[in-house]
Amino acid sequence: MTDATRPRAHRTQAQRRERTRSALLDATIGALVEIGYARTSIQEVCARAGVSKGAVQHHFSAKAELMAAAVVHLTRRLREQRLTSVRELPAGPERIPAAIDLLWEAYSGTLATAVTELWVAARTDPELRAAIRPVDRALGRSTLEAIVAVAGDVPRERIETLFWLTVNFTRGLALDAELGGDPRRRKQLLEEWKRVAARIAVAD
Repeated sequence: MTDATRPRAHRTQAQRRERTRSALLDATIGALVEIGYARTSIQEVCARAGVSKGAVQHHFSAKAELMAAAVVHLTRRLREQRLTSVRELPAGPERIPAAIDLLWEAYSGTLATAVTELWVAARTDPELRAAIRPVDRALGRSTLEAIVAVAGDVPRERIETLFWLTVNFTRGLALDAELGGDPRRRKQLLEEWKRVAARIAVAD
């Protein structure tokens, strides 16, 4: 039996629905990164995903809901990668600098670009702000818990402080990168923060 004559397995309705949803979310993230929030219209997302406008309305009731779901979609995939990386952090004094490198990688790149676009728009869009705020908080909490789990003897309160300082610091660096800042300066600042954070982690 050749490939041409072999019967094809039919997708269930649930599988087709999930495939369409994933295509819409991937298209939304791609548009946010490439052309920005203002130009990421429903029509643009449909064109990128290869679906009709009715397909979007079937899955999402509003643009804000689509945007928040797209961030959830991306962060869920990144979280799976991140949790694996957290479990592989080295033991001893190198753990804190390695964790900071991990957070920098997590909060820069595609995720940082997409989220920055949404937060800037959310400043004047209460519906969008309400949609993405819980997504952002949930991502932060899940990453923090993963780091606390491998922190060893470092007190939880200290780990939380270092974590949130690092998150906000790396977001600032990511924005600097988006605006074309000096990469050498970013590297220097990141290395300095790793030295400071390592000292804080082991302070009596």
